[in-house]
Parts: sequence; C-alpha cells; structure tokens
Amino acid sequence: MPPSCPLCRTMVQMDGGLCGSCWRQVPWIEAPVCNRLGLPLAYDLGPGAVSAEALANPPEFDRLRAVCTHDGVAPRLVHALKFSGQRHLAESLGAMMARAGRALLLEADTVLVPVPLHPWRQLHRRYNQSALLARAIGATTGAPVLYDGVKRVKRTRQQLSLSRGDRLRNVRGAFKLTPKARAALAEKRVVMVDDVHTTGATLNALALTLRSQDSSMRPKHVDALVFSTAVVQESISTI
Repeated sequence: MPPSCPLCRTMVQMDGGLCGSCWRQVPWIEAPVCNRLGLPLAYDLGPGAVSAEALANPPEFDRLRAVCTHDGVAPRLVHALKFSGQRHLAESLGAMMARAGRALLLEADTVLVPVPLHPWRQLHRRYNQSALLARAIGATTGAPVLYDGVKRVKRTRQQLSLSRGDRLRNVRGAFKLTPKARAALAEKRVVMVDDVHTTGATLNALALTLRSQDSSMRPKHVDALVFSTAVVQESISTI
C-alpha cells in the first residue's frame, strides 16, 4: 500500500509523514520557551526565563524540550505510535524530536536513555515506543542509546487516569540502574527520552534514579526530550 497520513489517510510521500492539513494542526512549540520545562512563554524575557510551573514544581532533571504541546492532533499521533502498533511513526517523530532538542544533543558525551517499560507491559505491547524514538534520535544525531541501562522493576498502573499525587506515588521506586549503566553514564550528559510529559512523575522518578549514585558515578547533566508536553500554566516569570 502507498504511504498515507497516519491521521487522515491522505496519501503522502513517506511512511510516518503527515499531510499538509494535519501538519498545520500540530501545536508546535517555538521560542521563547521556559528554560527548565520547555513550555512556551508569552514574552521573550531573555536567557534563563522560566515558567510559573517550573518555579512551583521544580523538576528533578535540568531541562526538558518538546516538539509540541499535547493538544490538537498530538495525542492522536502519540496514541497511534503507542497503542495502535504504528511503529513506523517513531522515525518521523524522532526526527522532529532531534530538531526540537538540538540544544540538549550538541555535546559529544551525550547518551540517550529511553524510559523503560515493565517487562510484562512490553511483552503485551511488543515494543517500547520510547526506545524506538531514542533509536530514531540517535540515527539522526549520532548520539549513542543505552537501551539496557535502567530496568523498570515495579509494575505501575497506567498513568492516564491518575491524579498528580497518585502519579508520583505510582512511579516511586519504579526504576533501578543496571551495573552497565553505572559505568556508561558516569560524568555523561544523559538525555531521557519519552513520548509525553504531563505531570513529570515518570521523568522525575527516572532522573532521581540516575542521580542516586556516588558523586563520581553520577551523570553531570540529566535532561529530558519528549514529543509532546502538557501546558499546565501559561503565566511566566524569571529566575
């Protein structure tokens, strides 16, 4: 079958590509953005500007960047990759993420770490969408991907229907570093890769795990790169 848009089935030139109409419905994030959470800001307040959300709930990671907000057609794209078996979407979404996160991926000592699934969930889904996205980002940028550096040792509930507090409790203690990660990530710039950032519970839990080592074995930076992010607050501030 010829390639078609994953949202409206209009014929397109490449697998995973969007037609012009759907492309225009993606809520792209453009500068200026919050330096910590990558949220769009209404005004350019210069370097270091952060959102009210970042001040109210500082993340455990250093910076996050996203392609778009989790509105418009973005949830449908994530759902198609995550639950509908459209693995080919990872290549195009990952290429978009590589462009959006280029500031996080410039250094030669950058290592990509996809958010792992619990083995039972990955067996049911048959693939980890975050690992597919990380592979696509690595292919675009040349950054290595550490697929087996972190294990998900707690079988958590699906986060979609949980409150912010329940999400935090749900992922507490969910991750464990493997011996391979301790050596591979020491003094490196780690970029965690996931599909969506909502409350930040999962990425915060993973960042804490990555930073739980002795000081000589910790990454020197822990950032996050996602396809879409939820906009919690639109008010802005500066440090």
